[in-house]
Amino acid sequence: MPQALTILVFDSGLGGLTVFREVIATRPDARLIYLADDAGFPYGDLIEERLVARVTDVLGKAIVEHKPDMVVVACNTASTLTLAQLRARFSVPFVGTVPAIKPACARSKSKRIAVLGTQATVGREYTKTLIREFAAGCDVHLVGSPRLAAYAEAELASEAVDDSAIKAEIAGCFVDTDTRRTDTIVLACTHYPLLLERFRANAPWPVDWLDPAPAIARRVANLLRGRPSTSTRTSKAIKFTSGRTPSLALARALTSFGF
Repeated sequence: MPQALTILVFDSGLGGLTVFREVIATRPDARLIYLADDAGFPYGDLIEERLVARVTDVLGKAIVEHKPDMVVVACNTASTLTLAQLRARFSVPFVGTVPAIKPACARSKSKRIAVLGTQATVGREYTKTLIREFAAGCDVHLVGSPRLAAYAEAELASEAVDDSAIKAEIAGCFVDTDTRRTDTIVLACTHYPLLLERFRANAPWPVDWLDPAPAIARRVANLLRGRPSTSTRTSKAIKFTSGRTPSLALARALTSFGF
């Protein structure tokens, strides 16, 4: 009997759950597998060659094991560096996650935006190319955070993160010069929407926080629109490359993502 349409969602940790949740909503008939490479977390600390090798190895094994019809790389850091290699090596289609600079600039009224990501993502030539191609007439401030992804993981595990720590990481996003304030902030790490309420509470003024997850899910749905499933309901599984069992607090948090 043919298996249900299978979508593999991959991230270094739990940030990709923000994408996973949106994908479920677009394909409620699919078999979804979430793979967290927590043994390699955080990807921002890995040199480029090691990151490419790790992502290729981890996803290669997962593709053999789960035989997905599509792989969603729900990680900006991995996507900006490895998508070309993954597409060249594997026949399964990939959907990546890249900083939403084009829609942010189109949406901004003040034409001053910030891109909040890992240090690796904001430093990549890929991100700078997006700015050159799509940010004409818009001032873009790149803000690399070394800690927010870990803070997001801590929040999911019900570990307290001080407001002062959140404020320190997002402060560089807020620019008020030449009578123009930042009015749009691109969340260029899938972990960051997990902290969205904390960001809003600690922002010096209201801004539009741009979460890429809905757009990624729409892209997945569009690419798979001609692919019916043998199932009528979603089945979900989560796997960790470390082999760990989620703590009780994390297990409770995972229920909000459908587990």
